[in-house]
Amino acid sequence: MNTSESSTETGDDAPAADPPPHRGWRRWAMDTRPLRIPAYRRLWSSTIVTSVGSQLTAVAVPKQIYDITHSSAWVGYASLAGLVPMVLFALWGGAVADTVDRRKLLLGTNIGIAVTSLLFWAQAATELDSVVVLMVLLALQQAFFGLNSPARSASIARLVPAGELPAANALGSTVMQTGLVAGPLLAGVLIPVIGLPELYLVDALALCVTVWAVFRLPALPPLGDAPRRRAGVREIADGFRYISRHKVLLLSFLADIVAMVFGMPRALFPQLAAQTYHSWGEGLALGVLFAGIPVGAVFGGLCSGAFSRARRHGWMVVWAVVAWGVAIAGFGLSGDLWTALVFLAAAGVADMVSMVFRGAILLSAATDEMRGRMQGVFTVVVAGGPRLADVLHGTAGAVFGPRAAVAGGGALVVVLMLALAAAVPALRRYRI
Repeated sequence: MNTSESSTETGDDAPAADPPPHRGWRRWAMDTRPLRIPAYRRLWSSTIVTSVGSQLTAVAVPKQIYDITHSSAWVGYASLAGLVPMVLFALWGGAVADTVDRRKLLLGTNIGIAVTSLLFWAQAATELDSVVVLMVLLALQQAFFGLNSPARSASIARLVPAGELPAANALGSTVMQTGLVAGPLLAGVLIPVIGLPELYLVDALALCVTVWAVFRLPALPPLGDAPRRRAGVREIADGFRYISRHKVLLLSFLADIVAMVFGMPRALFPQLAAQTYHSWGEGLALGVLFAGIPVGAVFGGLCSGAFSRARRHGWMVVWAVVAWGVAIAGFGLSGDLWTALVFLAAAGVADMVSMVFRGAILLSAATDEMRGRMQGVFTVVVAGGPRLADVLHGTAGAVFGPRAAVAGGGALVVVLMLALAAAVPALRRYRI
């Protein structure tokens, strides 16, 4: 059992964990125990398809907007048009996920995302060339995603035992990070060959696989005999009050905010590619910088057997965030592109470890009736943190220079995370 200050309900109706660990080299390989559970295997397999397919649309939309407007500013406005509804509907979707059958919510929202992808295909195939239509469709798609994501994440604790939550999170996170690498590369290859309309269509067809996988999940209604509640502002506020009363949950969110806001330097990648690593070719340098963290995260996921069975989840988060800060600081001090890649990959490994155990804490330290709302807040933090980092690092880079801003941000992550762990022991004491 965990030793946090809150009592928890973990695993719910999930099957019991398999205790025997692997020996030798297999203990380092990805922990695949959750895949023996048919329901989780269906949910995970749908993620494989959508993680790549969603990136096709993520590349196609800004490409089409730029082709229409020849303006990067409009590309930025479109990103904002997608962020706002995603944040609002993620918070509301978390409350909805705590009041309804999560399988039905997943089914409805996945159908909505698929229909939106078909509409993207239709507007491109008819050469409508309307930025307004694209932004409306993007906002609609992100609203469905905001409703979908909390229910999807909260459902995992109902499908796998508590002891396998880190392994399940590692499996899911590895697939998502792989999609971040493979999806844009595949889009870059396919656009000249099949064109933008067909790229949208591929994503829509892939989402049909997801709908079928979700359809085959078991029912996931609210547990217990509590009366059904509505999902309104009061229920969303209850979620934030719940976080404030449970320090381990609050600190898990703060750990992610510290790591991402002060330690995510992607806004400075173009400047670093042009000024620091230009001798390797600006285009190559930029690609390497953007690929570094996801590649490291994928590697960390493939080796997740080395850490996914750890029981001191709080300490794993603390040291993962510290390692992230050290790696980012090292990246900022690197004058050679390939040394920079090593540090970024190391940061990616640390980020994977942090994601795995923060996700496990959110699923195990919250009761089932609150898991949807916790995942809604988590979705907002994950989406909003890097965007705040873009503003902070862009400003700091203009004042202090890009390398100093990156190194200083990494050092600040280390200091703030150690200070949080020392000041509030709830996180470092948390274990299952």
